[in-house]
Amino acid sequence: MIPSGARVWIAMGHTDMRKGMQGLALQVQQGLKRDPHGGDLFVFRGRTGSLVKIIWHDGIGISLYAKRLEKGRFVWPSAREGIVSLTNAQLSCLLEGIDWRNPQYSWRPQSAG
Repeated sequence: MIPSGARVWIAMGHTDMRKGMQGLALQVQQGLKRDPHGGDLFVFRGRTGSLVKIIWHDGIGISLYAKRLEKGRFVWPSAREGIVSLTNAQLSCLLEGIDWRNPQYSWRPQSAG
């Protein structure tokens, strides 16, 4: 569950997935020019696109979340550098392997009755 008020940022390009919490926090601070201890979530993707890591500082300590897709790749913007902000719903789609840029409803009711 994403805390209210927290923003979600995804880092463009590919990240060395050998990095842990400290290495990713340093990348947030130096490369993305953001505060890794400010309570926002920062999402990174590896070269193959099947692994993401998320770091988040809750005010007490830093957490690291990792997810690898068994099939497919995480949908990522095509820019090579920079950072993009996502909504909580878009992050949920991204983590499920759904194209968060244009999610499709699987069913829509035709009438109320």
